[in-house]
Amino acid sequence: MMGGGPSQWAARDHLKAECILFATVDAARTFNDDLDYVRREMGVTIVSEDEADALRGITRIELKDFDMVALAAAFASFDVQLNPDAIGVAVFDHGDSPPNYSDRQFRFDYLDQRIREHNNLAAFAYPSTNIPKIMTRLQAVANSYQGDVPLVVMDTAPAAVLGSMFDPVATRHGGVIFCNVGNFHTLAFRMESNRVSGVFEHHTGEIDLKKLDSLIDRLADGTLKHADVFDDMGHGALLYSETPLMNPAVVVTGPRRAMMRDSKHQPYFAVPFGDMMIAGCFGLLAAMADTIPNQEVRDAIRKSLHTPSGKPPWELV
Repeated sequence: MMGGGPSQWAARDHLKAECILFATVDAARTFNDDLDYVRREMGVTIVSEDEADALRGITRIELKDFDMVALAAAFASFDVQLNPDAIGVAVFDHGDSPPNYSDRQFRFDYLDQRIREHNNLAAFAYPSTNIPKIMTRLQAVANSYQGDVPLVVMDTAPAAVLGSMFDPVATRHGGVIFCNVGNFHTLAFRMESNRVSGVFEHHTGEIDLKKLDSLIDRLADGTLKHADVFDDMGHGALLYSETPLMNPAVVVTGPRRAMMRDSKHQPYFAVPFGDMMIAGCFGLLAAMADTIPNQEVRDAIRKSLHTPSGKPPWELV
């Protein structure tokens, strides 16, 4: 099981061409958690692992988000031998929504639950031995790894926002809206004193600059409603404080951040440690420092990421 967008579109094209497509149960969930939907609506023939092994004359495609063997081989071609003390992997996981329950709503229920319980972006990271059962794509990443060092898995968008907070300019203000404009999903957190006071998540393909600016306006002034996003084919919105933020700073990251270049909010494009391209990697590392059992590794990560005072930039404001 892995990310299902482009692979599902390719599968549909294959089936529309009147070709046959087999999928094992786990692989079929790449397309949809509802296997009846995969059979009925897509036309995929779902087989057991034993039945798949017995098939002949077919092309086999193994799906996985994380392939340590392939990564080690890629690095080895540059004479770099991978010998990690810990591994972090971030993917976007809708979660395993029940039948007849919106996967968009299910995803947003999960975001709400983690924020209410922890109000810490690192709460979206888990050691591979303690992943919630509903987060099936995160679990699939863990199942793809057979090594001995600790593995931490995390949601991509919170990782990117957490990483962008390591840009000291981005955290000079008490109230900030961090917006991650991803390839398929756009997520914004309203942050006050390093606490989440609001959030929305939409599909990037469903919005343009005018709509995104409006969503940010309403997130800031406390008027954004869940239905404003959910009924527009997004995931939803929640405000934990309806007190308006007056002229909040807007900080942007993400691969499609150029959408906000002409925003009326005059956003700041985060460059944590001078590199805007890997904000998510820095956020994942920061979350690993709160998650990995090995204290020596945790201390080493914190020492490399934090300021000379030993604190992250947002605690210096």
